[in-house]
Amino acid sequence: MDELSRRKMLLAGGTLGALGVLGAASPARAGSAWSWAASGSVAGSGTGSDPHWVWDEEADQLLATVIERGDVPKVNKLLRTWTRNDQPLPGELPTDLREFMDTARHLPTWADRDKLDRAARFNETRGFYLNVLNGIGGGMLSTAIPREARAVYYSKGGADMEDRVAKTSKLGFAVGALNAYQPGGSIVVEAVKTRLVHAAVRHLLPKSPGWSGTSGGQKIPISLADMLVTWHTLPTFAMRRMRDWDVPISSADSAAYLHIWQVTAHLLGIRDEYVPATWDAADAQSEQLLDPVLGPTPEGVELTDILLRQLAEQTSPGGLDRPLVNALARYLVGNQVADWDGIPRAPFWDATIKTVWPKLVAFREGLIKLPLVPQIAWTIDEAARQYILFYLSKGREVHIEIPDTNRPG
Repeated sequence: MDELSRRKMLLAGGTLGALGVLGAASPARAGSAWSWAASGSVAGSGTGSDPHWVWDEEADQLLATVIERGDVPKVNKLLRTWTRNDQPLPGELPTDLREFMDTARHLPTWADRDKLDRAARFNETRGFYLNVLNGIGGGMLSTAIPREARAVYYSKGGADMEDRVAKTSKLGFAVGALNAYQPGGSIVVEAVKTRLVHAAVRHLLPKSPGWSGTSGGQKIPISLADMLVTWHTLPTFAMRRMRDWDVPISSADSAAYLHIWQVTAHLLGIRDEYVPATWDAADAQSEQLLDPVLGPTPEGVELTDILLRQLAEQTSPGGLDRPLVNALARYLVGNQVADWDGIPRAPFWDATIKTVWPKLVAFREGLIKLPLVPQIAWTIDEAARQYILFYLSKGREVHIEIPDTNRPG
């Protein structure tokens, strides 16, 4: 069972992290009339507008202007120096962009510091599961969302998936950091930068012939429904699977984990009236938005192969563990999604993972109660995350940056 070592499972976790969150997120199709009630949101009420037809108007207009002015290279260079939640924005930023970001970086009035701190402690003890689920699970779900896969493929980052994944992982790792929303953390920085990226892609991607020909008639990508679809591939999916595995999670920890993603959704530009207030509300919204849009595309199959190949190379430089990686991905998302993603079956490893994984969870949960184990587990998880970023970035510093073009060719 050496291939099933904890180290390799940890490496699996961060590799694909939050592909949809940072990429041109998922332009979901409206399979049915919008019926999710805003009374189930953190706002408690709303306009009732269908989020498939709602975008990020203020950010979109601003980034279109920034791109047309030719300011993107200058802005990206300046934003590389903005890395901490408590850090002032660079004074040399264009005035309109700086004013927008100064407002966008504020936490919502309903943010609860105690819950955010508790969520960080939850990440400390459950980082292993969350890395695997948000990384491999969320990544495989995102490539099985047709319009998301196509949007990712035809945007600028689709041409260099190692760089793309390294950048997208920054947001996922920032959410899971122990100091995520503390002054020295970086989630506010990475979320606001991501919001700018989404706005830029909305301006650029409609000009791509490849995307326009595969968009299913959508004129502007990354609606708020699209962002919610991606959001559900992360916390909602992760919580469901941890429940399936009988991971013991207290109601307070469950609420805290939801809360850290609620605040992150707000910072990404999702209106509060669409952010689920409870897990029940999240499950109901996910069933309406995510489940109906899953399916196969050639772009999704190609992206899946690239991502799993990267993951196999991390766990074994010779790529000998690709069948194991395929089996883990299939176990996490199920046979239907795996088939849509073109993930080959590996009968031995498929059966082995299905048998061994519940035992691994039970083993971890028996150990996690012992003194110092949570801290040791976190240290190992963090070392794995840093290795992943170093591997994908080839040792270069990784920055989330605004694109000024689409995928070439």
